Amino acid sequence: MVFRTEGPRNRLMLQLMSRGAMRVGEVLNITHRDIEERKITIRDPKSGKEAEVVFIPQKVADRLKEYIRDKRIEPDQRIFPITYPAARAVVKKAGKLVGINLKTHDLRRHAATYASRSGTPLEIISKVILRHANLSTTQRYLGKVSDTEAMRWIENLTVDQTKNGVGTQNTSPLPIIYFGRKEYRLVLVY
Repeated sequence: MVFRTEGPRNRLMLQLMSRGAMRVGEVLNITHRDIEERKITIRDPKSGKEAEVVFIPQKVADRLKEYIRDKRIEPDQRIFPITYPAARAVVKKAGKLVGINLKTHDLRRHAATYASRSGTPLEIISKVILRHANLSTTQRYLGKVSDTEAMRWIENLTVDQTKNGVGTQNTSPLPIIYFGRKEYRLVLVY
């Protein structure tokens, strides 16, 4: 979905929302000065704190740095100087490419769900990735687990007695992603 999207600006915005769990307003307000390697400082975040830090994958950081250099963005300039409706249109169009009705916040939810299904501890998802003050907010965020997914996880968590009589757990991630109440097998290539 991300790499089917036209233009480096739109791809970067989608990556920051889907990999960095950034809110659309946070993406639209970041400046060149807010970026330091793989960290983005969010000034005046929704939480009411003075600032928060978002961590992004190295590949996304490299693409962002290249985009800033190519566009000659000054330190105090916004990197993505577009409106909220324009950003929503970018996300909606990306969703149409894969046949889903995608909203901006679905990408943030995807980042949390992907991390959860990959075995990331809930505390890291809550405090670091989503930057929530309360764990209960994150638990609601991750949504429902389908019966199919529950059965697969139970199967994956069975103890393997074949390795020297010592039990091990298989916690491989499942490729099921949720948007709203629907379940999709969605693969985002990063």
